[in-house]
Amino acid sequence: MSTTLAGGRAARRQTMRRIRPRRSPAAALLLAVGAGAAGVLWLWWRNTPSIADDTGRILGAGRITGLLAGYLMALVVLQMARVPALERRVGSDRVARWHAMSGRYTISLVLAHIVLTMWGYALQAGRPVTDIARQTVDSVTQLPDLGKAAIGTGLLLLIGLVSAGGVRRRLGYDTWYHVHLLTYAAVFLTFWHQISDGNDFAVEPAAKTFWYGLYGTVTALVLWYRVLTPVRLNLRHRMRVEAVIEETPGIVSVLISGTKLHRIGAEAGQFFRWRFLAPGMRFSSHPYSLSAAPRPGMLRITVKAIGDHSSRLRELTPGTRVWAEGPYGALTAQRRSRGKVLLVAGGVGITPMRALFETLPGAAGDLTLLYRANSTQDLALWDELATIADERGARLMYAVNSPDGERPDISPESLQRKIPDVDRHDVFLCGPPGFAQSVYEALRGAGVPARRIHHESFEM
Repeated sequence: MSTTLAGGRAARRQTMRRIRPRRSPAAALLLAVGAGAAGVLWLWWRNTPSIADDTGRILGAGRITGLLAGYLMALVVLQMARVPALERRVGSDRVARWHAMSGRYTISLVLAHIVLTMWGYALQAGRPVTDIARQTVDSVTQLPDLGKAAIGTGLLLLIGLVSAGGVRRRLGYDTWYHVHLLTYAAVFLTFWHQISDGNDFAVEPAAKTFWYGLYGTVTALVLWYRVLTPVRLNLRHRMRVEAVIEETPGIVSVLISGTKLHRIGAEAGQFFRWRFLAPGMRFSSHPYSLSAAPRPGMLRITVKAIGDHSSRLRELTPGTRVWAEGPYGALTAQRRSRGKVLLVAGGVGITPMRALFETLPGAAGDLTLLYRANSTQDLALWDELATIADERGARLMYAVNSPDGERPDISPESLQRKIPDVDRHDVFLCGPPGFAQSVYEALRGAGVPARRIHHESFEM
């Protein structure tokens, strides 16, 4: 059974929009981050006297690693704040990668700060290097706010451990997600030690003011975008489950009704974090893409059962209340720069591609969709895709395994045979990481510039 949602005035209006590519602010943001780090280095240099011995050098290194760790810690939280300029223009997956990288650097700098500082203190006290552990205990019990900082550091190490690749793959998503939220507590606990024990802030009142401003701004953004904005969205639109429909074995569509949902600001290609207020699902929030353009009274997601949460969606009953956060993601029409577009979907990556196939501006012959699945039975939403292709004069292709299990050839040569002018297309790509990487390499081999391959990862 299909939920066919093709057409609709809102969707048709979307197809008539002019192509207005929006540049990503990523480069400007990275430049600003670098400027901030340079400012931290300048603060350290300004307040560092002439160093004449090894103890001074070790303590100086401890100070600079601590300052940089404090700066990066604020950025780590900023990257969790769901700020629209980041989520919708840079892209949620890219911000998530920045967050993971910043987190690794932060933990490394924190550990270096602890070891170097305690080593320097031990030398000042005339203790051997082997007494660093004893010096650490004495400092934690004697210096102001260092006890809270020690707890915060322990939380950071726990978060780093559960986020490591091998551990992360063995943990359930909900466990990882809720442990990750402890980042807020860790940052709060370590902040006060920076102010009370940091020599740079004691001698530079302007630096202390800036530090309060940095952390205060980040806190305000978190409260606004992660708490107040979702509350306002859900009170205004009052979403509920309208129906749950099986598309293919293991894949279901959930239709979500509400008030004036077309004013929620969502675009085809974006996703929300969904929380279904049903028994056993109230404390789980998962990201799922829209599989159709938003309608005034209807949103739709299409999900493959690959985990506990996604498997339970088929059990939802009409009337179940829905709590949503979003929209997020930058895989939208704003990325487009050319007249012709190739959409490539792998597996359940078809969901944002189906919405874009319906709504991307384009004349007959401008749009092509290539859908990769294991078999024809796994081609979810195929009837809808065929209807959209007929109505829009678009090209629809699929690539499935042969009866003996051989995978189809998606190589530079095969792409050029099927789409001779593929190098003059914009390409939107969504699918599992391995699939996305292989298709990306094939597209580059076929002459498509990297700047015109737009993709977002499933791993959020």
